[in-house]
Amino acid sequence: MSGRQLALTFPAVPSYAAADFISSGSTHAAESWLAAWPNWPAGRLVLVGPEASGKSHLGAIWCARSQAVLVPAARLRVGEVASCLGAAAHVLVEDAERAAGDPERERALLHLVNLIAEHGGTVLLTARTPPMGWPVSLPDLRSRLVASGSAAIGPPDEPLLAAVLAKQLADRQIACDHALLNSLVARLPRSFAAVAHAASLLDALALAEGRRISRAQAARVVSALTED
Repeated sequence: MSGRQLALTFPAVPSYAAADFISSGSTHAAESWLAAWPNWPAGRLVLVGPEASGKSHLGAIWCARSQAVLVPAARLRVGEVASCLGAAAHVLVEDAERAAGDPERERALLHLVNLIAEHGGTVLLTARTPPMGWPVSLPDLRSRLVASGSAAIGPPDEPLLAAVLAKQLADRQIACDHALLNSLVARLPRSFAAVAHAASLLDALALAEGRRISRAQAARVVSALTED
């Protein structure tokens, strides 16, 4: 039997604690809107931001503060809305745009929004794009979404991306030299998604090769994410 150890892969477990959120100029507007809870227009707020920009983290912080229940939009069903909410007065609907264009999910989301409003609660919806661009077929749902407050997470700068990458590596228990990390971020596409992908690739390389993140590994990740 070979003495070589097998690299076992484990899913990264991100920390959504308030103390671990990375605040920056691109998130200040969204943070201000969340801090204004429960004083949102019509008791609703749509939090808009690109993939891996921190929407889920901010949503988790808000859920802890408001004791809200989380409902993924992909799982919305008309007959299950009441059971999903339980006794909660507040709800977070993640990836809300996934309800648009699906008759069952649209009806369920409208029912959820109306039910929460009847009980004086609040709804936080996260999405990658503003509701105006969603293919919503129900006029009542569209009008409620448009009447909601809206907060956007802006484009990231390099210091923010470096901090996000450092956190994502820390969530995976991977250490990386700060100078190497900053050099890596400077060569990556400037997006949260690229940083998330880089963290995943670095995790796989570290597990497969059994060593700390090296310059050679970083170069391979940059090549993989910047090739045409």
